[in-house]
Formats: sequence, structure tokens, C-alpha cells
Amino acid sequence: MLGNKIIMGRNIQYYMDRMGIDRKDFAKAIGVPYSSLTDWINGKTYPRIDKIERMANYFGISKSELVEEPKENNAYYLNPETAKIAQQIYDDPDLKALFDAADDSDPQNLKLAAEMLKRMKETNPDG
Repeated sequence: MLGNKIIMGRNIQYYMDRMGIDRKDFAKAIGVPYSSLTDWINGKTYPRIDKIERMANYFGISKSELVEEPKENNAYYLNPETAKIAQQIYDDPDLKALFDAADDSDPQNLKLAAEMLKRMKETNPDG
């Protein structure tokens, strides 16, 4: 299970991607500093409720859709196999770095990337 700040950050990024808005424009649209938005997206900090409400209103969604893990019908991964592989990568501490870059990959590319990272760790266990 992801932490609340991480879930929030991924949800913000998800809805920004769906609307095709970048961080700079979104921060300006909701009246927050770019650095605050970046911290929210990166899971470093959690926005106050008034900021959550502003974002939800902007996206036309409920506040819960920003703060809760997505339901299956609102999943980040449309392909179930990709979702399964991504969860395996997220759960593996040696592969976690790959997780953030994997949200729009197809299953074969995700498998290949995970295998490459595993092999790299096997050949260089210290780093």
C-alpha cells in the first residue's frame, strides 16, 4: 500500500496528464507556488485541504479521487498485465527507482526494463 503523500502525488500527476497541463501552468491555475506543487507530486509534502479542494474543482473530480488510491475503473494502468508488473516492481526495493518511469509502458517494455535492472544489480551488487 502506498503512503498518503505518494498516492496524492500520483493522482495529481495522473489528472494533470489526462488534462494535458504541465506543472507550471497548473500551479498558476490553482494559485500555488510551483515548488509546492512539485513537492506534492513527489510525495514530499501533503497539501492543505483548501488546496486539495482547488485541485479537485479544477479537475472536476471529488477530493477523494485525489487522496485515495484509484479504484480499478480509475487505474493508472489500463492494461492489467502492466499493472501487475508495475506492482511487482514497486514492491521490490531494488527496482523501485523504475516505478515512477513505468506508468505508461506496455507490459513487454516494462518486463524488459525490470529484467535489465535486475541483471545490472546482479553484476554490480554494491550499486
